[in-house]
Amino acid sequence: MELLDVARKYFDAWNHRDPAAIASTFAEGGTYSDPATGHSLTKEALESYAQHLFTAFPDLTFEIRSLTAIDAQQVAVQWCMRGTNTGPFAGFSPSGNAVALPGADFLIIENNYVHAVQGYFDQKTLAEQLGLQVNVLPHTLGPFSYGWSVHLPPRVRTQPGALSLTIIQARSAEERETIREYSQRVVREDMMQMPGFLSFMGGWQGLRGFTLSTWENVDKAQQLFRSPVHKEAIDQFFRELSLGAITSVWVPHHVNTIWTRCTSCGQMANAKAPDGMCTCGAPVSENQPHW
Repeated sequence: MELLDVARKYFDAWNHRDPAAIASTFAEGGTYSDPATGHSLTKEALESYAQHLFTAFPDLTFEIRSLTAIDAQQVAVQWCMRGTNTGPFAGFSPSGNAVALPGADFLIIENNYVHAVQGYFDQKTLAEQLGLQVNVLPHTLGPFSYGWSVHLPPRVRTQPGALSLTIIQARSAEERETIREYSQRVVREDMMQMPGFLSFMGGWQGLRGFTLSTWENVDKAQQLFRSPVHKEAIDQFFRELSLGAITSVWVPHHVNTIWTRCTSCGQMANAKAPDGMCTCGAPVSENQPHW
């Protein structure tokens, strides 16, 4: 079989969305790597990886733009991967977005089998096409550390009467993911069902995480001590999870007026005005920011 024919057979298997057929084009001990894998995959692991991609992009196809033999063993392939993200991918829910991702593979082929594939594509392009934010930040800069955060705005517009704050230190990236998953479950399965819960913000800088939650009053905040997922997380914390943590509940010394800019007159208006009106007579209730 000609070198280019083996390469075409490999990409035909991808375009038929057949993980077993993809793996069958590889020699024993063959490896696959691309920017998303993080390391070389065996042909067995590649089969699982391909199935994950087909679950995320059920209509995935590769448009071959060029196919060139470099020497007696190497083939260079320029391609464009197309597909619609209707399944979970890399821990994210389906976006419904269509992607058209350009890239290139370099194949080493011997005795009619693929011995290695090294793939290249721009992860930033893929992330942006999926609707994800891509922000390049340093881990630290002088006394500052950088990371990411998530915000769940309040469904009820009212001034908070209590604030719960947790700061926790993970010991590894794996432990950080476990803590993050617990945090998401506590918010989704417990807090969002509780009367008096207002808003949530959480984030990470390296291995240090924080959560900040607002409540109508202290009694509402104490509901967490009776919530199932929170109890499970606390049990894991005292048993084995994290290097340590600080937890606290705060009440406001005072809360100033919540201001919002009136879209009619352009001046700041009291968002909690008893009549819901700006001094110019325009309603302000729909203009409030989601704190």
